[in-house]
Amino acid sequence: MAETSTAPILMISEPRSDYALVDSGLGRKLERYGEFHFIRPEPQAMWAPAKDDWQADGEFIPASDEDGGGRWHLNANVPEEGWQMDWEEVSFTAQCTPFRHLAYFPDMDPVWRWFRGNLQDLESPQMMNLFGYTGVGTLALSAAGANLVHVDASKKSVTAARDNAALSGMTERPIRWIIDDAAKFAAREVRRERRYDAILMDPPKYGRGPDGEIWRLEEHLAGLVEDCGKLLDGDSRCMFLTVYAVRMSALALGSLLNEKLSHLGGTIEVGELAVREEARGLLLPTAIFARWSA
Repeated sequence: MAETSTAPILMISEPRSDYALVDSGLGRKLERYGEFHFIRPEPQAMWAPAKDDWQADGEFIPASDEDGGGRWHLNANVPEEGWQMDWEEVSFTAQCTPFRHLAYFPDMDPVWRWFRGNLQDLESPQMMNLFGYTGVGTLALSAAGANLVHVDASKKSVTAARDNAALSGMTERPIRWIIDDAAKFAAREVRRERRYDAILMDPPKYGRGPDGEIWRLEEHLAGLVEDCGKLLDGDSRCMFLTVYAVRMSALALGSLLNEKLSHLGGTIEVGELAVREEARGLLLPTAIFARWSA
């Protein structure tokens, strides 16, 4: 039986030379991505900003709730094809995407470091990254010696991930790049009786697979977690689940992991990811998580 800790844990992304949450407030945030500064909506920044004279190279202006979407307003000096950034040994291309992201989630920094700590004494641990996006996390763990299976339903995202591997000089690393529906792939891995030392899951609230499959977090997450639990065994080390932009509690995620991973023993913990603001040290919450470790 897994031991569940209900005391929330904070995993904080600190300001770095390549990225910083510079300031935040009144429903917006000012961030530095490499040499560029951007303003994006941030509903959780309910306080007043430290300064009111933000200077940025671009801003994402959301549309109305009825219309959804939105668009970037960028200065001419922001390269449309993106610009290079680095995370430890990993180089990657940051870019203003139509979904208001910049092809990289800096709040995952402490998550990747947590995996490195859990796997550091294993030789070539086997790891799966579901919903792997542009591959920064995959490459961060591969650089630390893990063998990776990177899964994402978006061909564009997997292409970007492979390009980032080339930019990092990591094309020869043992990484399988899979374009597939994450839930279907995990189910097939169960039927193939595969096992992993570690699994990272970063699912969206809603998504589509390459063949039109529909992903709805509230409907499909439990089945995916159950399958991932079957891919772990008594020698496995850890699993991490993050959830963004939903009305859900970290305690609910912890209870789900407790049900599906109870056969593994170990410890289940819950908490929040947050980014520390550079201006005042305020913590801006970004996601909830639940994690299991042996």
